Amino acid sequence: MKICELGPKLVAIGFLAAFLQAARAQAPQLVSQLINAKTETRAASADFPAQLKDIVRSQEQPAWVGYSVPAVEGNHQMCCGSYNDDEMNVCGACRLEDQNGSTSIRTDGSKTSGTVKLEGPRQLVVMLRAEHGMVGRIRTFSEDCQLDAGGLPVVWLTGVSASQSVAALTEFVTSGTDAEGDNVANSALVAIALTGDPSADKALENFVAASQPEKRRERAAFWMGAARGHSGYEELQKLAREDSSDELRAKVAFDLFVSHDPAATDEIIRMAKDDQSSRVREQAIFWVAQKAGQKAEATLTAAIENDPDTEVKKRAVFGLSQLPRDEGVPLLIQVAKTNENPVVRKQAIFWLGQSHDPRALAFFEEILAR
Repeated sequence: MKICELGPKLVAIGFLAAFLQAARAQAPQLVSQLINAKTETRAASADFPAQLKDIVRSQEQPAWVGYSVPAVEGNHQMCCGSYNDDEMNVCGACRLEDQNGSTSIRTDGSKTSGTVKLEGPRQLVVMLRAEHGMVGRIRTFSEDCQLDAGGLPVVWLTGVSASQSVAALTEFVTSGTDAEGDNVANSALVAIALTGDPSADKALENFVAASQPEKRRERAAFWMGAARGHSGYEELQKLAREDSSDELRAKVAFDLFVSHDPAATDEIIRMAKDDQSSRVREQAIFWVAQKAGQKAEATLTAAIENDPDTEVKKRAVFGLSQLPRDEGVPLLIQVAKTNENPVVRKQAIFWLGQSHDPRALAFFEEILAR
């Protein structure tokens, strides 16, 4: 049985424990949701990155080091939970020591259950696990997420500025291997992306520079779209138009798809029409169909008629199958009837068969009757 199903008494006890822990600490900026922790509070020094290194080096036994900074604008909820039917279900405190635990990050536009907040969390909590003088994990949370330290010591740092945090976290990113399993470097990059300060934009711009490792560039570009608003869009637009890597530009089409900036859709459409790489045009066409609504029809139809690459045409036909049926099915029938490319006609017929639409069945009957 989940702890959140045991009734309001346990919930009240949990909140009371959090309150008492905060009261005992008597420290400004201490995250009030921190429970089951041996807390020591220190003020951040002027050279915070060096101070953080010293604290980490002094921790031979497992301990957590934490602080809070302003969060990036937008509704970015970060807590522990699971997704089911597009809703996030959160139950109980986040256990920092849970090796299988993860932080669910829900951004603007996601479905939520229960009460909807008009504003996202204003503070980002950054927690670093230190042991044997090294950081083994970095986790980020919203200020309203209850954290269970599992009885370990927690060094809580007050007065950390956003730019100081970005500078310290950047060292973890740039010293990492950028492999899929390098969770410290990857988590540090995410923490930077979720920090509400122009220094975070600058750091991400540096991470997507052509001189950086490809995986780092890809991850930074994704978070520009997912978290950085208009400033992130502007950098993605620059990458889409100027970067020499076809592989990166193909991924930027998706990064623009996840962006909430209103201009992102038009840039994906431009990529679908004008990018010199057929691979990039294919990816852009796919995401146009998912995002652009009424704008998608003209873009997809133009690609089917005018793009010189058959693979791009096939991807555009698939895009028609992703439109609402009243829009997509008639267009697919028209392509199947009139397109001069037999491969494209075959693709349209295939996706009509997958639609199970009565109009598609009538079209097949017409073909068989000839």
